[in-house]
Amino acid sequence: MLNNLLIVLPIFALILTGWIARKSGALGPNATREVNRLVVYLALPAVLFDIVANAKMTDLWEPGFIAAFTLGCFIVFAGTLCWRVSTGHHLADAAIDGLNASYANTGFVGFPLVLSLVGNTGMAPTLIATIVTVCVLFVIAIILIEAGLQTEARPRDIIAKTLFSLVKNPLLVAPALGGLVMVSGGHLPGPVHAFLKLLGGAASPCALIALGLFLAGNSAGAASARPSTAAILVGLKLIAQPLVTWIIAAPVLHLPPAMTHIAVLLAALPTGTGSFMLAEFYDREAALTGRVVLASTVFSIATISLYLAFAPA
Repeated sequence: MLNNLLIVLPIFALILTGWIARKSGALGPNATREVNRLVVYLALPAVLFDIVANAKMTDLWEPGFIAAFTLGCFIVFAGTLCWRVSTGHHLADAAIDGLNASYANTGFVGFPLVLSLVGNTGMAPTLIATIVTVCVLFVIAIILIEAGLQTEARPRDIIAKTLFSLVKNPLLVAPALGGLVMVSGGHLPGPVHAFLKLLGGAASPCALIALGLFLAGNSAGAASARPSTAAILVGLKLIAQPLVTWIIAAPVLHLPPAMTHIAVLLAALPTGTGSFMLAEFYDREAALTGRVVLASTVFSIATISLYLAFAPA
């Protein structure tokens, strides 16, 4: 448990940094949105482009792992989406809640955790999981959000406006361009790669600081963010997703124990900041999402440690 705590400690430190900066007045009331826009328009697109452009198809071709992890994500995402829509919630809110319940923090927590527990053999599956969550799952959520926010009466107009919004979205354009580079077999020049690493390195820290800024400036809203709903979403993320992933990986697909272990471990990670970033950017229930990100990170220390205590050696 101590090892898990040390890995997630920087997350809490960055959130606390944002909270202190807002409470002390070092950053003003508009800082949350501006820092978040930095992530949306600059840092995260650089990450998405860099990950996809530098991926190698040989490293990514793990069909059993891809099926287990992806199905685990999308079953929980779709189930949460249907639950929230059926209870009268807006499609955009339901899509963000779907991310809250299925968007694993593979980048900030997954890589160091898997490296410390599994070693270098776990790096390729972790990269696959990152692409699935950050690119595929994220893209689907954005499409649903954009579709839900359109107000035109005719389906043709809704589709047209949604597509127009999507082609302008840097979070979709960046991985698409990166995919073209990967498929073409080209390599990014050294200075370009260094630029993307520098810019992309700001994504996770800035998103976490933005969360701290938001919590400090919206303490009343965070306190009223329906604790019962947040608890259900945290339970779906930390318990339901790894359980569904294990069922698919072991009894259904009969993956090797080592690959099953990595898939379940990655599925058990806390909710990443991507869902909060979208909630804040689209102004959709950011208080609830902030609570889920924070609580899932805290409780994942216990749930992951419990899983590791009973997982096969």
